[in-house]
Amino acid sequence: MLKDKLLPFIERYDELNRLLSAPDISDDIKRMTELSKEQSSLSQIVEKAQRYISTAGAIDDNKELLFDAELGELAKEELPLLEEELSTLEEEIKVLMIPKDKNDDKDIFIELRAGAGGDESALFVADVFKMYIRYAEQVGWKSEIVSTSDGTAGGYKEMIFQLKGSGIYSKLKYESGTHRVQRVPDTETQGRVHTSAITVAVIPEVDDVEVDIKPNEIKMDVYRSSGCGGQSVNTTDSAVRLTHIPTGIVVAIQDEKSQHKNREKAMKVLKARVYEQAMQAQLDEASADRKLQVGTGDRSEKIRTYNYPQNRLTDHRIGLTIYALDDVMENGNLKLIIDPLIAHAQAEAITAAGL
Repeated sequence: MLKDKLLPFIERYDELNRLLSAPDISDDIKRMTELSKEQSSLSQIVEKAQRYISTAGAIDDNKELLFDAELGELAKEELPLLEEELSTLEEEIKVLMIPKDKNDDKDIFIELRAGAGGDESALFVADVFKMYIRYAEQVGWKSEIVSTSDGTAGGYKEMIFQLKGSGIYSKLKYESGTHRVQRVPDTETQGRVHTSAITVAVIPEVDDVEVDIKPNEIKMDVYRSSGCGGQSVNTTDSAVRLTHIPTGIVVAIQDEKSQHKNREKAMKVLKARVYEQAMQAQLDEASADRKLQVGTGDRSEKIRTYNYPQNRLTDHRIGLTIYALDDVMENGNLKLIIDPLIAHAQAEAITAAGL
């Protein structure tokens, strides 16, 4: 029974209130902070749980009054409304009871790389970058370009950028994988549709506590930046390449004129990639956890097709097809895809948890 599963949340919340009200709690700031965070994380489900229990009690009371001469009609009118409210609360509570992904509230790095398709895939990297930036603007997130590598005919061979805001990873974590585009390139004279692809990686930003990279585990090379970027870009050894020796992960950043700034950016990306590799290894080991994912997060997994001639976008993991590709690409209306992906993942998780 759902009520029995909710009582431990309420009991723990009440216990936290007592602990935080203790006279000596302010003497231990670390413990007070930990308890406050736990209390905050429980507040939403406890509020819903209390409403659920109260509504369930009201339903029982109304059922007893159905045959009452004076109150029977009123009870009969109220009962369907209470049952509908209870059903809504039950679905909301099930979502809140899903084990929370510890990365959901983190800022992220998004790495876009051109793949099969040559120049056309580099141009599509630029289009997808604009799509994410427009979506970020809609929801009030901040963006910053970390590193770029220009394509030979426009666009980017590689684009790394950061998004900062509330709940970013929870919204975009299912974007990792291969994104395929079908359209007529500008250079195509006979109007033939070409297929090309790019890879997208969504990586949560981590702090020093989560990833401890020791100085002797890093090899740093400096070199002169290439490509356009201002008068001093090509005249000083400002570009930085960091190699994490234990994993072989390499990060190269050259966008800033300052070697120090490039190293700082490269270090952030390196930590995130090391963390991502460890996170993926855990998913690979735990097959049960993998079943809870809409996708595996594997960059080689073909997750989505953007068909320009038919204005069609298809997400292959959940069989979603929408005929609003222009709205998604030009206006950043990713909500059309993100919401169904999240709903699907939540439904899988609820089933797996036996809720």
